[in-house]
Amino acid sequence: MAPMPPAATVPPTSLAALLRDRRILLCVGSGGVGKTTTAATLGIGAARAGRRTLVLTIDPARRLANSLGLEGLGHDLREVPKERLAAAGLPLPPGGALFAMMLDQKRAFDELVERHANDPKARDRIFANPIYRQVSTTLAGSHEYAAMSKLFEIQAEGGFDLIVLDTPPTANALDFLDAPERLSAAIDSPAIEWLTKPYLETGKFSVKAVGMGAAFVLGRLARFVGSDFLEEMARFFVEFSQILGGFRDRAQRIYEVLRQPDVAFILVSSAESMSVDEVLYFHDRLAASKLPIGGFVANRVHPRRPSVDPPGGPPLDRAGLVDKLEGRPELRGMAPDDRVQLAADLERTHRELDALAQVDRVQVDRMRQKSSAPVVEVPLFEEDVYDLTALGQLLAYLAP
Repeated sequence: MAPMPPAATVPPTSLAALLRDRRILLCVGSGGVGKTTTAATLGIGAARAGRRTLVLTIDPARRLANSLGLEGLGHDLREVPKERLAAAGLPLPPGGALFAMMLDQKRAFDELVERHANDPKARDRIFANPIYRQVSTTLAGSHEYAAMSKLFEIQAEGGFDLIVLDTPPTANALDFLDAPERLSAAIDSPAIEWLTKPYLETGKFSVKAVGMGAAFVLGRLARFVGSDFLEEMARFFVEFSQILGGFRDRAQRIYEVLRQPDVAFILVSSAESMSVDEVLYFHDRLAASKLPIGGFVANRVHPRRPSVDPPGGPPLDRAGLVDKLEGRPELRGMAPDDRVQLAADLERTHRELDALAQVDRVQVDRMRQKSSAPVVEVPLFEEDVYDLTALGQLLAYLAP
């Protein structure tokens, strides 16, 4: 693996304090900005600070397992072996431990139903209903709600000093804030009421128990999907609505937990303008909801390049750069014309990289101007971060 840029001295703003004194950290941001990698690195940092830590991910690509050196992750807790961390130069002190888990949405939803169903027979009927399999995996908000509910459950059990959540990879990284309302609205919609009203009144699906307008719509719909399918839907939503109150209560308790002072949201972004636009929008949403903001992480920032000019002297012209290259031992024997071309290529590349660095600086400064929360910059590495050793090097930037 190519060497990474050396970490600077301890920056004036880092996330180290959050790893020491918070109980829940939530990494939010749009897809592809490094949320999963950031969450894994913060988890390592907390374990290195002597805390029993869990990294909970909803990433279907399973990148977290690969980067932590695990063969795979599932809905059950997996501890990252201490000897594996030590071999990567990340030994843990007494008390420190690192666990990882990837949410299984269907199992998480099943656990919710088991908890809130009125009786075992109602629970079994819901599980057996084919509509439930669709609702628990594809209904808007079900994924996000399951993730937040699992987070709530784990923190309530009190088995960890810190939980780091890698939020769902959705188009809008804050969809989970609205998930309970969207889930409730879907179940309580007028269209669902059309289905459930006749079932509640007669014990079976019948268009005769609804108004003329609804009867016309449902009658036509039954021609396409069949009345048996509509009856299955009606039965499911009648029984599921009975446990929806428990879902709403859980959602309210989740919001209360997220507003506690020992919780913090980490806003993760790249240095691209569109990504920064999104993360600033997320910041405003969190602030409007009075949710605690712990800091920003700006990933893949082009570092400023050192000047090729001699310190205190005049800028080097093309000839001066050629002369400087001539003294490089690895370039001995290179033809003069080739050195001139190399000097021109290097000069152009240097200017382009420095221009990119200046553009990135403008975008990172937008985050700094938005909030007094720490803004941590992570430089663009030559290779992707994909193993424990690389995560350890990344930790030097996030939380020295």
